[in-house]
Amino acid sequence: MLAWLLLGSSLLSPPAIAGATLAKIRDTQTVTLAYRETTAPFSYLDADKKPIGFTLDLCSKIVDSIRQELKLPQLKVNYLAVTPSTRIAAITGGKADLECGTTTNNAERRKQVAFTVPHFFAGVRMAVRADSGIRNWADLRGKKVVTTKGTTTVKLLNDRNKVRALALNLVDGTDHAESFSMLEKGQADAFVMDDVILFGFRANMKNPGEFVIVGDALSVEPYAIMLTKDDAEFKTLADRAMANMEHDGDFRKIYNKWFMSPVPPLGKSMNMPMGYLLRDSIIFPTDKVGD
Repeated sequence: MLAWLLLGSSLLSPPAIAGATLAKIRDTQTVTLAYRETTAPFSYLDADKKPIGFTLDLCSKIVDSIRQELKLPQLKVNYLAVTPSTRIAAITGGKADLECGTTTNNAERRKQVAFTVPHFFAGVRMAVRADSGIRNWADLRGKKVVTTKGTTTVKLLNDRNKVRALALNLVDGTDHAESFSMLEKGQADAFVMDDVILFGFRANMKNPGEFVIVGDALSVEPYAIMLTKDDAEFKTLADRAMANMEHDGDFRKIYNKWFMSPVPPLGKSMNMPMGYLLRDSIIFPTDKVGD
């Protein structure tokens, strides 16, 4: 309860639409989780094509809270695959109740959807071949650079290109897997994306040492679970579930499971200790983030 009391007062505001999402879940006895297929270790498919990952484990804890709130022990869970281009529409169109991936909470997106408290803070950097000689952004001048369509990185990279006049040849991948594949095949000189996603792809390669993650962080990206904008009651429940996880130690256990231990499908560990921003945020959980 202490963690919940530390949340911002805006999270305790009365519901704009009283329980619309919970009413739908109660009527259908089903909750739908949107997930990503290629963003290990947050949200991806295992060898049996089952959605797994860090954010999905967090969403499962929120689903447990929904079960308790609605007294529906047999509540079913459906999964909906989304991409960076379709994830917001899945929430605004009512196709999914929670989006459990790697979505950045920012002012532009908050015009359409709501977010619970952050579960990760990433920095935008780049993956390059170890022998490429590229170590920072100035080294990209005139190079071919890929990022993933529908992500915040697209605008960030375009802005950097204009300010620094780097004359980049920018191309889009439809998802992170395609973007990294373009780098791997030599179709791009660098893949620019949130550092943790890059570390995840590199860890699962046959020869991780062939690629390095470099460059000063262009921005800090607060990842948060996305939900409908106009249902404060549902958001309050999700926020409370997240805050309780962070207070009682479950959050740290789930983090260590996915970032400090071997994970499927290759049984490799990212060995990525929790960063200071995340450590601080779980002491005083809030949905307020800098834009």
